[in-house]
Amino acid sequence: MTGIHLFGCGGRMGQAIAEVCADRDDVSVVDDQCDVFVDFSAPDGLQHHLERAVELGKPIVIGTTGLDDNHQRMIDDAAGRIAVLQAANMSLGVNLLAHLVRQTAARLAQDWDIEIVEMHHRHKVDAPSGTALLLGRSAAEGRRVELGLVSDRGRDGMTGPRKEGDIGFAALRGGSVAGDHQVIFAAEGERIELGHRAESRAIFARGAVEAAIWIADKPAGRYSMNDVLGLT
Repeated sequence: MTGIHLFGCGGRMGQAIAEVCADRDDVSVVDDQCDVFVDFSAPDGLQHHLERAVELGKPIVIGTTGLDDNHQRMIDDAAGRIAVLQAANMSLGVNLLAHLVRQTAARLAQDWDIEIVEMHHRHKVDAPSGTALLLGRSAAEGRRVELGLVSDRGRDGMTGPRKEGDIGFAALRGGSVAGDHQVIFAAEGERIELGHRAESRAIFARGAVEAAIWIADKPAGRYSMNDVLGLT
């Protein structure tokens, strides 16, 4: 049985993960002597959580969003000593969607505009969502460009015509939406729409538990949900 120690156990995702574990006989939530850490807390706690995982030589799954470049450097450093799996979204369906977005972007020319629309509950504090950025990076990777060079966020006022090659983002907030994401490839006279709707947080929790079980015996390094799904 895989023992999981949860950082952020009092939050929505922490509670959802605990519920998933309670229904399985191959994994459990523990306070001590864990096999793997799972972090769904806040960005300001990441450094301490990474330090604890490294100190104990335990792998860690990171689902915290809103991380900046400094946080990514911390993760890179920790991954030199322990196994680290980071994902903006733990849903197996979303990560398969990201794979399809990457493949689609690689096969369509620049005259296909790419727009990413996401909607979440009114309490979400970061925008675009980590999942929207994951999908944006996937599209950019498919086109072999850096997302930061082509990202277009928050259009307002007289913005002028759309710049060819840009990847646009729109963030909607309201109600209790667990997470809706749509990637639109639009050309003259036709559109391709790839999307995912999360009906409950349980899908993210199930993915996080699968990731924790998968990484529990892995050597030091940086991993993603693609590794869990066997897409790399």
